[in-house]
Amino acid sequence: MKFGLDRFIEDANLRKPLAGKRIALLAHPASVTQDLTHALDAIATLDDIQLSAAFGPQHGLRGDKQDNMMESPDYIDPQHGIPVFSLYGEVRRPTDAMMDTFDVILVDLQDLGCRIYTFITTLRYLLEAAAEKDKAVWILDRPNPVGRPIEGLRLRAGWESFVGAGALPMRHGLTMGELANWFIATLRLDVECKVITMAGWQAKAASGYGWPLGERTWINPSPNAPNLWMARCYAGTVMLEGTTLSEGRGTTRPLELFGAPDIDAKNIIKKMQALAPHWLQGCRLGEIWFEPTFHKYQGELCSGVQIYVEDQHYQHEKFKPWRLQALAFKAIHQLYPDYELWRDFPYEYEFGKLAIDVINGSTLLREWVDDDNATPDDLEILSSKDEKAWKKEVHDFILYPI
Repeated sequence: MKFGLDRFIEDANLRKPLAGKRIALLAHPASVTQDLTHALDAIATLDDIQLSAAFGPQHGLRGDKQDNMMESPDYIDPQHGIPVFSLYGEVRRPTDAMMDTFDVILVDLQDLGCRIYTFITTLRYLLEAAAEKDKAVWILDRPNPVGRPIEGLRLRAGWESFVGAGALPMRHGLTMGELANWFIATLRLDVECKVITMAGWQAKAASGYGWPLGERTWINPSPNAPNLWMARCYAGTVMLEGTTLSEGRGTTRPLELFGAPDIDAKNIIKKMQALAPHWLQGCRLGEIWFEPTFHKYQGELCSGVQIYVEDQHYQHEKFKPWRLQALAFKAIHQLYPDYELWRDFPYEYEFGKLAIDVINGSTLLREWVDDDNATPDDLEILSSKDEKAWKKEVHDFILYPI
């Protein structure tokens, strides 16, 4: 198969409409060709492309920032001599001055298939700016590495943020090209947008179920996204960022596990199995011990649970990471009624709201966890309704075989 970037580089006919135009690129560390050349370097070698600027999202064009809320500066690229603008620095939306540096911008971003991954929001902001400034946007499409499954509550009106670009469920099942078309339609944007589609992407093909295992090397799209297994878990484990539990930052398996010094992981697993065993299908849970080298509980021994999704026990359609992590919160609440689970801090610069609510795009998940009378069936009813509505809504935006 071929990603959009590889088709763009190889096929001069695809590039003909760009003749005589100034071209910018929005990219990050995973924006590489099949031979591992970064998109900026590969495009700069094309004689028919006038490269005028580059943009970097959260964590930077080259991946310079480790954690959340660590901003990147603007700079001049030392190799190509063009300005590199940060869309996670002094601004989140491109300024008029930034937009004036190009006629067409190429977007080559590897997503993780999760609403909270901020590259989605950056795409929305760029499309809105392009519509306002009469610029064109070309999406060099890449796989959704976790494939087509849809899961989670949709973001509610009024909860939009940098980790909530719109009324998507937590796991949206779309590629960046498909998302771009959905944004344009739902926001009613008058913007020229072209998707350079992938060739041969089969989202349900084993063993990657979205990511072409054995064909393409995994490059971290952000520093704590080290492998496909993390991507599979992320739609659930990202909620840990809004809790006092460690999400494994400071270990070699971030966002595949959770824990803390003052919990008993073995009992939590037992409680989860008792509450809703059907939410634990498609993976295995294991008790582990870990000591983060940085971030939450640095240098402290934590009792933890690891989610295993990389062996023959993994079942793609049955694995429900969002439900699994919600169930873990419910188990902890029942085992430790006074446990201070929700972390109170300005998550992604959202003040006056609990981080867990910003992450979920409403108070519904937290209220379900905290309600002693609420059952897994109650959350199932809410989420299933949202998931079915989303699947129907995005049907016409699908660019590849289901």
